[in-house]
Amino acid sequence: MLRRLVLALSTLSMLAVGLNGGALAQGMFGAPPPNAPSGGNQPSDNASPPATTPAPPSEPKLPPLVPVLPGSPTAVVKPFYEHQGLELDPAQRKNFVDPAKSVLDKSDALRASGQGECLDPNMAFDNANYDKLAIDKSLRTIEAVNGDEAKVVVAFVVEGNQHRLEWKLKKVGGDWKVSDLLSVTGEWALSQYQCE
Repeated sequence: MLRRLVLALSTLSMLAVGLNGGALAQGMFGAPPPNAPSGGNQPSDNASPPATTPAPPSEPKLPPLVPVLPGSPTAVVKPFYEHQGLELDPAQRKNFVDPAKSVLDKSDALRASGQGECLDPNMAFDNANYDKLAIDKSLRTIEAVNGDEAKVVVAFVVEGNQHRLEWKLKKVGGDWKVSDLLSVTGEWALSQYQCE
């Protein structure tokens, strides 16, 4: 009995080696890596290629989510990804300091005068099409604190396009305040806008 099992396994192994480039071996052992040399029987020029479906591209592995600590720089930034356009809400000015606060105040004055808008209401999302589900699924943050200054880098993917923003913060009176917002992807900064 044991001898028959060993013989069957040996035969199966030789069959797999002989069919290394064929569809049967691929089905049993997975497809070979791209550009891998194939051994065994090669199909003739008039043979049709095996009917295989290419594997879908794998999604990039995202770093694990890190809990947001209350009062941290990330805790200040997080609400701007929970509510689109929150950075333009005058009630949020308490979370900003100059130069960002000056630009936002000038934008408010321009809007109040009826002369139009200066800033895009989608700045926190890098002016990308707002897709809350895609953003929530891919959103990752990393925080770096150096004394009374901090940076929160936010990254997310919308419609296959990666976006990365950098929030600069300063500690004022014991609280973190946003001093600037930069788009690494779009190469713009809130502090560079002239809302006059």
